[in-house]
Amino acid sequence: MSKENNNPTEKLFGSKTRAKLLKLFFENPGKSFYVREMTRVIDEQINSVRRELLNLESIGIIKNETFDNKVYYSANNKHPFCRPLIDIFSKKIDTSREKDIKETTWEEYSRPVKNYLKALVVTNRLPGQDGIDLLIVGNDKTKKLTRWAEVIEKRQGKPINYVIMSQDDYSYRKSVHDRFIDEVLEMEITEIIDPEKIIKG
Repeated sequence: MSKENNNPTEKLFGSKTRAKLLKLFFENPGKSFYVREMTRVIDEQINSVRRELLNLESIGIIKNETFDNKVYYSANNKHPFCRPLIDIFSKKIDTSREKDIKETTWEEYSRPVKNYLKALVVTNRLPGQDGIDLLIVGNDKTKKLTRWAEVIEKRQGKPINYVIMSQDDYSYRKSVHDRFIDEVLEMEITEIIDPEKIIKG
């Protein structure tokens, strides 16, 4: 006699791995994960995870993007079932009233290029306003930062003005009070990622 499955989400969604993946995605609707990361987090076999990812992607519940030879998966926040799934899986959401889905933070956005990115300045440039949206400081010899910026532009769904420069170039231009650098730092800045104090130093 088979053991009865008393987990309601597994009964509802037909698979333990599928239920775990949905819980991972819709508890964290603004985050993206790659396959081996998911297998560690939900403690399931990679073949089972890959199979369920294909199933979920085929119905549009999740989406994927490729960066630096890794495929990142995330909840499809535009899918009509997104809100009900968040209500089912996320204990952080107050289901008594509608709340906005938490957007991906720039810290999350920059995770794939953390070994190349030295600093990031995000400005609040208004449409039609002169200036840039992102000042990216880091090593772009292999064009990983350029490709990353293109992925971000795609995810944002709008054109992004960005400038990429090396740490040496930035430091020199800042030391001579380069007009471009001064103008960027005088803009309204919404976020700075600057672990080595390159911008603030």
